[in-house]
Amino acid sequence: MEFDERPAAAVDQPTRQRVVRSILVNGPSTAAALAERLDLTPAAVRRHLDQLLDEGTVEAREPRTLAARGRGRPAKVFALTEAGRDGFDQQYDDLAVQALRFLAETGGEQAVREFAERRVAFVEERFHDVSREQPQLSPAEVLAQVFTEEGYAAAVRALPTSGPGKGHIVGEQLCQQHCPVSHVAHEFPQLCEAETAAISRVLGSHVQRLATIAHGDGVCTTCIPNASPSTGKTKEQVTT
Repeated sequence: MEFDERPAAAVDQPTRQRVVRSILVNGPSTAAALAERLDLTPAAVRRHLDQLLDEGTVEAREPRTLAARGRGRPAKVFALTEAGRDGFDQQYDDLAVQALRFLAETGGEQAVREFAERRVAFVEERFHDVSREQPQLSPAEVLAQVFTEEGYAAAVRALPTSGPGKGHIVGEQLCQQHCPVSHVAHEFPQLCEAETAAISRVLGSHVQRLATIAHGDGVCTTCIPNASPSTGKTKEQVTT
């Protein structure tokens, strides 16, 4: 009989990376949700989460919910920290920040805004192509596809009311679980503002950015009011 002589931490690493990737793609998650999603036991997930907490890769947060809470303390959700996101295509952040600082110093605020608008030109360029190629997608789902292609791990969730008429769908949320420029946007919010403006233009309606990774939230969330018919059903489509 042969035994794997690698340290236990090395053996666990692929599964731990699956946990991290699942949180990245699906957003802040409870241990129970991760266990179900990854087909792991709750005990195994908690062991990996404990290690990730010790490493500073994830952090535990109180859940945000629009629904009324039942009895008992709600389960904590686990979200990626800034350090946890560093492993996902952000190795050039320092250089990008320095370049934008130079641009701001030499060209002023307007130059930074023009750069931000040019960077998100892909939204309008790809939106109509994807709409034509996949007519079954709603406009918000098309946006999720476009942003995912650019590394944002985007999803669409229906937005139900929480008061009278609970379950009535009042719009959709475009959720970006990962932002390739979050570290840069922390100093230069013009990048986020340009994204929001581009989303509004392609949809032809006002949208509202509710949260951003750049400002410490677990996910970038854009509210698109009345973007889908009121079906009374909650849906989620993750575009991968």
